Amino acid sequence: MIEAFIRGSLNQRLIVMVISAMLIIGGFFAAQKLSLDAFPDVTNIQVQVATVATGKSPEEVERFITVPIEIAMTGLPGLVEMRSLNKDALSLITLVFNDATDVYFARQLVMERLMQVQDVMPKDVSPILGPVSTGLGEIFQYTLELPDEEGRQLTVPELTNRRTINDWVVRPLLRNITGVAEINSQGGYVKQYQVLVKPDRLAHYKIKMSRVFEALEKNNINSGAGVLPKGAQQYLIRGEGLIQNISDIENIVLKETDGIPIYMRDIGEVKIGYEVRVGAVIKNGATEAVGGVVMMLRGGNAKEVVKNIKERVQEINGNEMLPGGLKIVPYYDRSELVSAAITTVVKVLIEGIILVIAILFIFLGDFRSSMIVVMTLVLTPLITFMAMNYLGISANLMSLGGLAIAIGLMVDGSVVIVENTFHRLGHMKKNENKNQVIFNACKEVATPVLFGVGIIILVFLPLMTMQGMEGKMFAPLALTIAIALTISLILSFSLSPALCSFFLTGGSGEDTKLIQKIKTPYINVLKKVLVNQKKVITIAVSFFVVSIMTIPFLGTSFIPEMKEGSIVPGIDRVPNISIEESINMEFKAMKAIMEVPGVKSVVSALGRGESPADPQAQNESTPLVSLKPKEEWPEGWTQDDIANAIKEKLKFLPGVVLMMMQPISDRVDELVTGVRADVAVKIFGDDIKILRKKADEVAELAKEIEGATGIKVEKITGQQYLNIVLDRAAIARHGFNVSEINDLIEMAIGGKEATRIYEGQRNFGAAVRFPAQYRDDEDVIRNIMLTSPNGSRVSLGDLATIETRDGPARISREFAKRRVYTGINVEGRDLGGLVADLQQAIDQKLDLPDGYYIEYGGQFENMTRALGHLSIIIPLTIVGIFFLLFLLFNSVRFATLIITVLPFASIGGIFGLALTGEYLSVPASVGFITLAGIAVLNGVVLISCIQGLQKDGMKIDLAIIEGCKQRLRPVLMTASVAMLALIPFLFATGPGSEVKKPLALVVIGGLIHSTSLPLLVRPELHKLFATNITNQKDTYGALNKHRSVRVC
Repeated sequence: MIEAFIRGSLNQRLIVMVISAMLIIGGFFAAQKLSLDAFPDVTNIQVQVATVATGKSPEEVERFITVPIEIAMTGLPGLVEMRSLNKDALSLITLVFNDATDVYFARQLVMERLMQVQDVMPKDVSPILGPVSTGLGEIFQYTLELPDEEGRQLTVPELTNRRTINDWVVRPLLRNITGVAEINSQGGYVKQYQVLVKPDRLAHYKIKMSRVFEALEKNNINSGAGVLPKGAQQYLIRGEGLIQNISDIENIVLKETDGIPIYMRDIGEVKIGYEVRVGAVIKNGATEAVGGVVMMLRGGNAKEVVKNIKERVQEINGNEMLPGGLKIVPYYDRSELVSAAITTVVKVLIEGIILVIAILFIFLGDFRSSMIVVMTLVLTPLITFMAMNYLGISANLMSLGGLAIAIGLMVDGSVVIVENTFHRLGHMKKNENKNQVIFNACKEVATPVLFGVGIIILVFLPLMTMQGMEGKMFAPLALTIAIALTISLILSFSLSPALCSFFLTGGSGEDTKLIQKIKTPYINVLKKVLVNQKKVITIAVSFFVVSIMTIPFLGTSFIPEMKEGSIVPGIDRVPNISIEESINMEFKAMKAIMEVPGVKSVVSALGRGESPADPQAQNESTPLVSLKPKEEWPEGWTQDDIANAIKEKLKFLPGVVLMMMQPISDRVDELVTGVRADVAVKIFGDDIKILRKKADEVAELAKEIEGATGIKVEKITGQQYLNIVLDRAAIARHGFNVSEINDLIEMAIGGKEATRIYEGQRNFGAAVRFPAQYRDDEDVIRNIMLTSPNGSRVSLGDLATIETRDGPARISREFAKRRVYTGINVEGRDLGGLVADLQQAIDQKLDLPDGYYIEYGGQFENMTRALGHLSIIIPLTIVGIFFLLFLLFNSVRFATLIITVLPFASIGGIFGLALTGEYLSVPASVGFITLAGIAVLNGVVLISCIQGLQKDGMKIDLAIIEGCKQRLRPVLMTASVAMLALIPFLFATGPGSEVKKPLALVVIGGLIHSTSLPLLVRPELHKLFATNITNQKDTYGALNKHRSVRVC
């Protein structure tokens, strides 16, 4: 089959050239159409169910909303995890499905179950689904500003007006952009019509609060009465009674006394105010602001969506489409990170290509041969771009990084074919046909090329079976490498022979001057090694033993933290702090951050935005710190230095927990694991107080562990409650019922929305409430008067016990079980080592009651799953390699001989990690898998030659020396090309370079060691495994008829 393919390529070489030219053009177009993003989207398939329940405490939210929904969701097809968060007036349930589930199908299933459970929901409570977005969804963030207001403190009316403009003008303009899922409005004041009822006026006119609410609700409605026939026409009959303005509300009649109407204006003030605030935006510590977060639809092209958003923003600003001269001013733009990440990997890719081309010229020594190989190097990535477009693989740090890794591997097949063809053409007789000589040369090396490249492809295939975050991170890398190598293999058997037919003339095949200079001392050393067989093998084994003993000291981690170019110093205050005090503290904190060198701006989102899927409370804030260009940073500073300076500046804040995060990683961690921490010690149980106590004990134990930082106990308690406990005997004596009193509490103190007032296409809530002076103090609330059915006046304090108590601030659940977590970040040591020490301390010192248990989550959970999966797929990969080697050599002994390169190759990788202080992480493990394929290829190159020479009758020592002479160039070329393609990763500094560095270290260190292994130790092992093989089947007999043929 391969022979027919090669012959067909030679016979139709012109067609091959035309197709190649077309593929080059198509590849350039495909590269421009690639979906671009900074990182692969590692968010799992999840559906969020958000429910706003105004006035309900976390326990009530849990009991009346979350538990019924959780029961309804149990047993959904593909459901693998269910967790919920219950806060004041908010339930947020996250349902995680397996990766095989389509997100829209999952949403349909969830919606069907929600329809079934709607009947048991409290009145006026309707669960909704969160936006179809992911952890990478927050792609564009902005504020609304005037051109000349830098640093000016905005007034309440200005903030209210801007919030209205943002909700009703900006959001519709941005939401219809393709790829935008949602706009989450933040900050300012939400406009609301308010009827501020004075209790003394109610008493004077003998009107109940419920009557005011009912009147407002029923006096804002339209009606329809069908049609009225009128001759040949008909009229639609409409009753119009919608409220148009404040005057309409003021003139609503509440009752009539002796023919005199009592109007709404008689019992209080009607005005335009604002809803109870749940969040704010503070910009640069100078002023509050109004803004929004643009959420991208799942699977969108981040760079394309941001480009469309920026074009729309430019159109809005340029055409002055916003009232009052307001402009949309972005402060976070994902395209900047995408460009930086893509620039990083493209720079590495180009540098790798240049280095590989240089090595090809140096080792091959012939311009035409080198350029034929370079054509494979150029065409392979372009065709890979076309395949990526077809398969829906986005161009990101990992997929393009895989292409950069493959640069050093994709030329192997072409080098072997071109080198052998070059030698054969140099010895071609006058009467021989050139194409026939090229065909014979290609046929001779087709099998080793196929198996050699096939082994490298094989080692990457198991990576595609990885699951979870690590699977989504490294599967694109493995798939891109496999695609590129497969394409390079096809080009080696088609384009390379065709180009050789057109341009290659042949030569003597002698070594270049560089190889000649290396070969003489190498042969001298090899002869000494062959004489001291036991010593050499003992030294090699000793190195391996030392490397194995080094592994426990390496430490383990999941994936190195990627520097995104922005910092999020999350601030967590005490739960019962008011939003006003939180805003005051935030102003001081933001001013302090602006004093840090290298900081360009800081915009803080405090509390919740408009979206109920945003669960942040009024005591939490996530300031987004944008940094200046690196040239403007203090000399020698890194992003970590700026983060440390921010931490120092914020030490003055009392009673806060500070968590240093980054925009994307923060959001991804929260969505994927439910916890914003490297390690989460989760304690499960029923009693909130016991859970909190044990979580505090874990925190104290964690403080004693080296490397533990940012220790945070989930604040599930500490919220102050003003409980109004009704005295049923007292209310019975006065003729009240519970609902009457609770309605008064809800309306008078909290404020209750009665209807919506329409202003054209906009609509705003209209609520009934007491003025602030009648509800802002415990004693005032106690003295609220109610009118009993018999007309007597009774204070609320006589009907209920009013007291202040501590209660839960939030209740978290996982799989229908309450839990609390202690979050711990790791600094200065490995994640696995810290958790091992922490587990030991917890096992020895923490005593849990019956029914309570601990699980470990966060990044540690991902690391455990990933390393566990790798511990399975790495041995399976080795078995697969062994099977291919057996098929190639038809000998268990020779397959075993070559497979022994793997443990010795790992020596260099282990020492590379140890010397640089890198941990044994998922990228490092992927590096060891990559190393296995390249190292085995070098073993095949060398052993196949020695085997062929022995078959020709040469004694084993002479065969080893001669074989090493012949294979020195291909072995050095393979290793050098692979190493030089990865060297740029070691010196890259852009976003995401941290992920590739461990992988590059392992491969480069391993190749340095595994290259010396085949050239020095491998011959010794060969003597032990095969002293006489003249009677064995020679797979490479034809290949080695000419000793100068080199296979790489």
